[in-house]
Amino acid sequence: MSLWMWLLLACLFAYAWKLMGYLVPASLLRNPRMSRVAGTMTIGLLASLTIVNTVASGQALVLDARLGALAAAGVALFFRAPFLAVVVAGAGAAALLRLAGWN
Repeated sequence: MSLWMWLLLACLFAYAWKLMGYLVPASLLRNPRMSRVAGTMTIGLLASLTIVNTVASGQALVLDARLGALAAAGVALFFRAPFLAVVVAGAGAAALLRLAGWN
């Protein structure tokens, strides 16, 4: 199969998957357990994307200033800092680590 056929097949699969969402019964969507599952899946996906973007560069694992920035943001979150303070702590840690030579 050519690349275009795989791309069209993936598009068709993604559209069919979204269309199946309309076929889910409303009673299932109102179930509190389903809301909890959807909420935890969202958190898990966001956490995995954050980790992948922190330690990956292409197909290689890289330990650089991004890891320090994530650690600083995690510490700020642990101390229940406001969101803006968490962002500033992460950005400041990344800037200081890059200044120190951690590309």
